[in-house]
Amino acid sequence: MTTPSLSSQPWLTGDATKRLFAALLKGGGEARFVGGCVRNALLGAAVADIDVATTILPDDVAARLSAAGITTVPTGIAHGTVTAIIDRTPFEITTLRRDVSTDGRRATVAFTTDWAEDAGRRDFTFNALYATQDGAVIDLTGGLDDLKARKVRFIGEAKQRIAEDYLRILRFFRFHAWYGKGEMDPAGLSACAEARDGIATLSGERIHDELLKLLAAPDPVPVLRAMAATGIMGEVLPGALDIERLARLVELEETHLFRDADPLLRLAALIAGGPPERRQGLARRLRFSNAESARLVAIDRSDVKIISYLSIREVRRALYRLSPDAFKDKVMLGWAADRKQSNAPQWRALLALADSWQRPEMPLTGHEVLAAGVPNGPDVGRVMAEVEDWWIDSDFTDDKFSIIERLKAVVQATVY
Repeated sequence: MTTPSLSSQPWLTGDATKRLFAALLKGGGEARFVGGCVRNALLGAAVADIDVATTILPDDVAARLSAAGITTVPTGIAHGTVTAIIDRTPFEITTLRRDVSTDGRRATVAFTTDWAEDAGRRDFTFNALYATQDGAVIDLTGGLDDLKARKVRFIGEAKQRIAEDYLRILRFFRFHAWYGKGEMDPAGLSACAEARDGIATLSGERIHDELLKLLAAPDPVPVLRAMAATGIMGEVLPGALDIERLARLVELEETHLFRDADPLLRLAALIAGGPPERRQGLARRLRFSNAESARLVAIDRSDVKIISYLSIREVRRALYRLSPDAFKDKVMLGWAADRKQSNAPQWRALLALADSWQRPEMPLTGHEVLAAGVPNGPDVGRVMAEVEDWWIDSDFTDDKFSIIERLKAVVQATVY
């Protein structure tokens, strides 16, 4: 592959980058861009993170940048990483390293000035591409040819790379979902399958991050099928999975809705039915945020059934019970499970109704409940809830007289 140049990349030629390199290299040393920014630029994809590798030791990196008035954060200084922030743009700067020892989860490293050593400890060939400040690409592992072929290939011996960090099993599949084409690298696939038991040693947070990144790929389904066939999927998500429903959801996103991938919704589609405890256990094991866990619980609610032919009244009731976002989640999963193509207009209409719906306010106050003779305490909430259920079933009537009459009936039926 002809060696390309990245000299026209905005992130490489920008003022913040120039300022970083001027401060970093003052006093000697070398620095090069590395990893995702180089890979994505070569692919014509968006560049989100700018990583820099350097021969300069981390304490010296921090000192040089601070002397130039650049804000630094010691994000991983023990492992050689300093983050610089210039014009609100973060640059992650890491001193060249070689592994001293590894245990499948973390590595003990030593610093080096040997670029080949640094490249050799990385995971995949196209993630070990470097670029100089003037945009010249340096390939020490055959990454350019693999990138051109869209081949995800481990550097050196696949088994050794995986044994150094078992998260690389999931990264192998994630990178293929995003950047690969055709059949997966046989040596890499075999090594991942053989080492799949190592996934159990990984923290929930690391699995969580990799899984959602994989599910955010344009079409993760072929990779997920490969993971299932090799037994790897069972190590990540034990239990029954519905890959077909996920495949349909991906198709809907692309052909009907033109919406961005929603990895958490895709995860919900992938996890087949079963008791709510399964989702709750998954959320705990993978250390989901409170917001993520609450969303999965709302999707799993069985007391509100969503079907394509809901009446307007039933739609309003479901929207009130669930919230518009949770309602749309359940619509998408219901649509993905519906094999009847002719129902598409109804499903799409449900999404539109959710977007235009405004939540009504229940026209009954706690003071009115107290005035009706309910003693202050938990009974107030119970009576309110019973009247609210009636109000919802009445399609949110705004007839105050009818609401007060219902309140009286509830109070009369209750002995205090």
